[in-house]
Amino acid sequence: MTTPLHSALKRALTIGGREYVVTLTSDTLKVTLKGKRRGVELAWANIVNGDAALAVALQASVGAFAKRASPASAKSVKKASSKK
Repeated sequence: MTTPLHSALKRALTIGGREYVVTLTSDTLKVTLKGKRRGVELAWANIVNGDAALAVALQASVGAFAKRASPASAKSVKKASSKK
């Protein structure tokens, strides 16, 4: 027997050393960086229906978290490129 999803369900997830929060609601699935509010959000209806627009949105959001790299990692990239 399954349990209906009436309220938000949040779980922590670590991928590649970065911490994320996955939030499930009755309408959406959302993945955000821990401590942040913005993230990637998908409606269940879009996932179930297999909308073509969903595929485009997924491709566009693949690098969403990479663009928000921490300042420390951005500094290390600048240092490495300046040594050349």
